[in-house]
Amino acid sequence: MIDGLQPYQEYKESGSRWLGSVPAHWEVRNLRTLITARNIRNRPDLPLLSVAREKGVFVRSLKGGDDNYNFIPDDLSTYKVARAGSLVINKMKAWQGSMGIAPCDGVVSPAYFVFDFRFENLAFGEKLLRSKPYVAHFAQASDGVRVGQWDLSIPGMRQIPVVVPSVDEQAAIVRFLNHANRRIERAIRAKKKLIVLLNEQKQAIIHSAVTRGLDPAVPLKPSGVPWLGDIPMYWDVWPLRRCISIRSGDFVEGSRLDIERSDSSPFPVIGGNGIIGFSDCSNTSGTTIVIGRVGALCGNVHLVQEPAWITDNALRLTRIVGFDAAYLAEQLRVMKLNRLANANAQPLVTGGTIKSQWVVKPSLHEQKEIIEQLYGSSMRIDTTIHRTEREVALIREYRTRLVADVVTGKLDVRGAARYVPAEAEELSAPTEAEYFTDEAEPEPVTSDEGT
Repeated sequence: MIDGLQPYQEYKESGSRWLGSVPAHWEVRNLRTLITARNIRNRPDLPLLSVAREKGVFVRSLKGGDDNYNFIPDDLSTYKVARAGSLVINKMKAWQGSMGIAPCDGVVSPAYFVFDFRFENLAFGEKLLRSKPYVAHFAQASDGVRVGQWDLSIPGMRQIPVVVPSVDEQAAIVRFLNHANRRIERAIRAKKKLIVLLNEQKQAIIHSAVTRGLDPAVPLKPSGVPWLGDIPMYWDVWPLRRCISIRSGDFVEGSRLDIERSDSSPFPVIGGNGIIGFSDCSNTSGTTIVIGRVGALCGNVHLVQEPAWITDNALRLTRIVGFDAAYLAEQLRVMKLNRLANANAQPLVTGGTIKSQWVVKPSLHEQKEIIEQLYGSSMRIDTTIHRTEREVALIREYRTRLVADVVTGKLDVRGAARYVPAEAEELSAPTEAEYFTDEAEPEPVTSDEGT
């Protein structure tokens, strides 16, 4: 059905270099003729709405505690009212497509624009304004001095040309795109499920190898450590404090800050959340293990194999005795150090807590054999994962292009829409955690710009 789509028979110039030519029977109007600004406030009883770049407008939970969301104030009386069907635009992210139609009555950040949207088919209007060519139009109508925080200009937005097919054609386009999206989304979900299964397989292989070795027939004995379970008969269990020394990342040993790289490039800076920047100096000279100590990703383990600057958001092992660093790093990942973090608002794992744990210790020779085989197995699985992730990215790119081509009239779907089957079983709605939000900090309450 999709492969057989053809262009319209006759076109005319739209007057926009992003839109190009449009079907000759479509109307082209300026956006100002389709919107009216609204600035109603003082309805804190209404649900809070948010805007996501990928999903449009949705109802936001007031429970908080999600790192994807900004702070929610107790008083929502200054927030703007958006009625069901209103067009809501995050003016600082409009150039990225952060806009959509309100699914119900609610309130939105004072930093957002709220408009009555006079489109016969609101679903078509939303798909149109969120399509790639229109994101380019909103980018052109945005300006500012800081990249990533451009403000949408009302005068510029007023002039954006909007294509308006007939009401029946709008409905046909929406019906076709909804059907196509269901098929595409099923393909994406299948591939994402495969990625999850591959990662689970990879973790199972790593867990088995680092805690039981490579011989599945080896005799076992109880380790006495709950997370380890049974271990090979000839392996030992050691307390970590006998094997390692830990310091906060900001500790500098002697002249290590004077280490220079042969290529004169900066050293990576590693904090609790991974590599966070670059520095002209380092506080480690070679292979070591770094553990995130604070924040949402505390307990994450990095094997650092070149000079780097380790920030005080992380702990670094300054001494490793009896272990191959790569093997110990894998065992620490299997141990899931984040389970040791306190339950405060800012999770924290300490060096003392880590050193109090017990680990299993094969011979150095066996550790190296395990790592060598693990790297081979992981590389094969990672190759499949990366290929599948690339396929998901390509499918998403295809969907973006398909939507843009259909809503701007590059492809005629009127015939295909007649054969779209009625599908009673819709895809389940994404959970709130799947949304990527673009919350803007509320601005001081001022009078709205006119449209």
